Amino acid sequence: MTERTETVPGRAWLPALASLFTRVAPGRWLALMLLALHVAVVYDADLSVTRAFLLAHYGLFLLWQPLVRSEARIEPRLALPVFAMAALLVLVDSTWVMALWLAILAGLVGAVAASQNARSQHLAYLLALGYLLALLLAWVLPQSLGGTSLPEELRAAVRYGLPVLPLAILFLPGGWQRTASSTLDFIYGLMLSLLIVVMALGVFAVVAIAKVSYAWALVQTLLGMAALLLALSLLWNPRAGFAGLGQVTSRYLLSVGLPFEGWAQRLATLAERERDPESFVRDALARLDELPWIRGGHWQAARGEGSFGEPAAHRVDHAFHGLSLTWYSARPLTPALALHVRLLSQLLGYFYAAKVREQTLREQAYSQAIHDTGARLTHDVKNILQSLKTLLAAADVSTPEDSERLLALMKRQLPQLATRLSQTVDKLKQPAEMDVAHVPAQAWWAALQTRYEHDEVRFVGEELDDTPLPQDLFDSVADNLLTNALRKRQGQPDVAVEVRLALHPLVCLTVTDSGAAAPEHVARNLFQSPVASDFGLGVGLYQAARQAARTGFRMELPENRPGRVTFRLQATDCSPNP
Repeated sequence: MTERTETVPGRAWLPALASLFTRVAPGRWLALMLLALHVAVVYDADLSVTRAFLLAHYGLFLLWQPLVRSEARIEPRLALPVFAMAALLVLVDSTWVMALWLAILAGLVGAVAASQNARSQHLAYLLALGYLLALLLAWVLPQSLGGTSLPEELRAAVRYGLPVLPLAILFLPGGWQRTASSTLDFIYGLMLSLLIVVMALGVFAVVAIAKVSYAWALVQTLLGMAALLLALSLLWNPRAGFAGLGQVTSRYLLSVGLPFEGWAQRLATLAERERDPESFVRDALARLDELPWIRGGHWQAARGEGSFGEPAAHRVDHAFHGLSLTWYSARPLTPALALHVRLLSQLLGYFYAAKVREQTLREQAYSQAIHDTGARLTHDVKNILQSLKTLLAAADVSTPEDSERLLALMKRQLPQLATRLSQTVDKLKQPAEMDVAHVPAQAWWAALQTRYEHDEVRFVGEELDDTPLPQDLFDSVADNLLTNALRKRQGQPDVAVEVRLALHPLVCLTVTDSGAAAPEHVARNLFQSPVASDFGLGVGLYQAARQAARTGFRMELPENRPGRVTFRLQATDCSPNP
């Protein structure tokens, strides 16, 4: 069985008609709207026919208008002015109402024309603007003055010649694709409407006072308005050193209610004094209660929030760089004040972000200082532990006959280890005083030989004297280099280690071993960053290199080949004289 579905005739034509309307370009509605207006205004017909064409004109205007999108739903509070304007235009038979409507319509057309880029669309709106001005000046305005009779030639030209402009718009080829929404230059349209109203009132004033003809009154009014606009254009952007009305207006809009320069200066002063970001925002907003147009506000950041003033009926919200601001005002803010509040919020957000970055850098610097100090002390403790392990190994392999030698070794080594451990603890308590103590070169050299006298290390000292050396730096570098060199003997028992100290012409400490060379990627980044390796090379030398750079020395790897690996600690030419 086949089912048959029938469409309801009363409902089928509505979607088709709606689809037809959506395919019509805005320019077509504009042309039809002007033609309906021309018939209603110019041609002498019955009142019912005139009102019918005015109603059709207003309906076509609603289809063309650029204020509300065609797919938007109109609320009742917005629909009421629409019906009120339609009733005023259709029911009130007054030439002044028609003149006011033409001025408003010309402002809308001019506002849309100012925002069109395509040549055909721009030309169409200029033709529509010319038609509206011609209809107002040549037909409606003379009739509004009363007692002014139009020449027959002018009446014929307006009645039969003026419709050429809407017809040209209707049949204008190309460039009339429907867009999602029309752009509107509100300021341009408002100024154009006001100029037309002023011109109409000026003509009425000249005719009423000077008792001249309409044509001469129109010429005088146009000349006066042209002179006034020329003077305003010269004053807006002059070339004689005066700032101009444009700059004065912009400065007023930026500083309305609060000097912008003073606010920025107070923020900069407060930023220098206050280090905590949240405290900075709280103190900055506490001074804004003096503004008459701001009743209060609320702010919220990552680690705090607060309020100032008191809540009000209207609020404006802004969020910049992690800072959310809410401003309360007793009345809705004007566009100038809204822009001012946005600028204040954005400036405060920039300062807040700068304070957050500053605090983050301080915390990172503090953490880095703790890391550097801990890494250096860890290597110092590791070297001391290595020396203790050496003493314990010597005690394990000793015989009763070696008791005197072992006791002498303990007496020499244990006080030195205790002193080094005490110095390490002192560094942990006062890290700022590290690298300050100096020791004579001969004394340091003798202590180093004593620590490693059982490790078969060859020591070579060249012309040693009492030249002071930074004790902490040389102890740390020597222990790191010797520990790494001696560790190679675990896999290569025959590795030879040599330590050489020279004081002239520059202080230079070198440690050379005959073991395997460091891998290329390790040698390349050895003093630039921590490098992981099988023997633990890299981290200790990276810390030693940074310590040497702070003290006026530099770490180098002049030789890195199998059988000869040389590390060197040398004073720079510009190093301070200890």
